[in-house]
Order: sequence, then C-alpha cells, then structure tokens
Amino acid sequence: MGINEKSRARRSLLFVPGLRPDMFIKALSQPADIVCIDLEDAVAIHRKDESRDLTMELFSKKHETTTETMVRINPITTRHGLSDLDSLFDLKCPPDALMLPKIKSANEIRILDELLSTENTRHLSFCVIIETNAALEHAVDIARSSPRITSLILGGVDMSADLRCKRDWQSLLYTRSRLVHAAASAGIDLLDVPYLDLMDSDGLARETTASGDLGFTGRAAIHPKQLFVINQIFTPSQEDIDRARRVCVAFESSDTGLVVVDDELIELPVVRSMYRILAIAKMITKAG
Repeated sequence: MGINEKSRARRSLLFVPGLRPDMFIKALSQPADIVCIDLEDAVAIHRKDESRDLTMELFSKKHETTTETMVRINPITTRHGLSDLDSLFDLKCPPDALMLPKIKSANEIRILDELLSTENTRHLSFCVIIETNAALEHAVDIARSSPRITSLILGGVDMSADLRCKRDWQSLLYTRSRLVHAAASAGIDLLDVPYLDLMDSDGLARETTASGDLGFTGRAAIHPKQLFVINQIFTPSQEDIDRARRVCVAFESSDTGLVVVDDELIELPVVRSMYRILAIAKMITKAG
C-alpha cells in the first residue's frame, strides 16, 4: 500500500449498532470520515448471528460515498469472530476496513493478514483497538505488523479495567502517550475513545483538544451531534496545509527519502502526517 493510498481523512468515526442497518444508511450522510458498524459491544450474545446477517446484507451492493466504511467484528479468538470473518469472503462489495477488538499480539494481525489475502478481501484495511494490557505492552509491534493497518483506536473502557484505573482522560494519559508513540512509529492514524456524555459538549471539546495536542489524529463518536466538535478540532489550519504541500512536493521530488523544508530535516513518518493533512484538506474542499 503506497503512502498516498494509505493517507486519507480520519478525523471522526461514527459507531452504528449492528442491529440497526437503517442507521448505517443515515450515518453515511453525516459528516463522519468513517462509519463503523459494531458487531461486538453493541450486540448481545444471543443476537450476534442476527446482527451479522443484517450487516453483511448492507454490503451486497456498492454504496456511493466518500466515507470510509468499516465493520467492527467480534474477537478473532471467538466463534462469533470467526463467523464474522467467514462471512466476508462472499460479499459482493465488502467494507473498506475492519475494526479488530481484543488484539493482544502482532502475530494475530499477521495471521489475519494472510487469511484475508483472497481476491475479495485483500483490499481490507485494519483499525486495531488497543484495549488490553498485553496490547499496550506490544503496541509498537502491533502498529507495525501489517501494511493493512491504517489506524489504532483506544478502547478506554476495557483498558481502564485491565489497568485498574479510572476511565477519565488523565488516568489514561500514560496509555494515550504509549499509543501516540506506537502510531507515530508506524506512520498511521490514532483515534481516541468516544466521549460518553452526549450533553457535555464543553467536556468533549476540552478532552478532544487535549488528545489532539498529545498526538491523536481523530476521535470516535457515538452520536452525530458530536461530529462537528471533533471534526473542527482535528481540521488543520491553512498554515498547516501550506506547509504540508511544501513537504510533500519536496519528498516527491527527492530520491533519497530525506528532505529539508523550512530548515528542518523531514523523514518518512513526518511525510505521512503531511499526506494526512492534505487528505483532510481535499475532503473539506469536496464537501464545500
């Protein structure tokens, strides 16, 4: 996967429950960069098969949208997760990406990468949820384990339980910092956990700004009303866009992989960030 292909706007991700296919169609009209159908946490055990059937039916035809489509499958170490994977192979128009929960090692990603190397599924990208202590320990290895991985996402609820800490932003600061390190090392995006209080827009803005300052590139949402704040915070300034253009032009004109822009040595991880900024700018221009 080339650097230009891997870079796109991933400021916001909107979750849709797997038992509500009608909400998926509506969600595609919302200003979310990614719409993710949730077959895991949003679905009770006794309705897993039902939600899978409803979800996979949505991908029997192509959806004309610039929004990245994603499905959060069940853990691949469970029966329902294996059934979710099996259902992907015969889809006429598979989603763009899979969200992978309960991952604990890079080897799980490598195995899944090879398993999905068929004609119908080799295009699938991965968004990996880091929500276990084991995954946090191996976050850098996981982030680098496959070129399919375009983003990591913090699973704050499960992670806080694993770490025996509170679920608030400050208590998970160490976790967030390690994930920033991992995502930056792999040159991929990093999404924060959804903000659960739908009535507290000030709190959403405050915590999302803090995450952006730390190095996160986007945030998940559980309601469309949260998208405006999230998108606004993760939208680059015109100054950022102009610099990104200069860096990308210099990189594409170089045959060494190293360039100097504005008296600063630029290496590949920085270039990936610049392409992401330009992808966001391009999407904003199209939307306008």
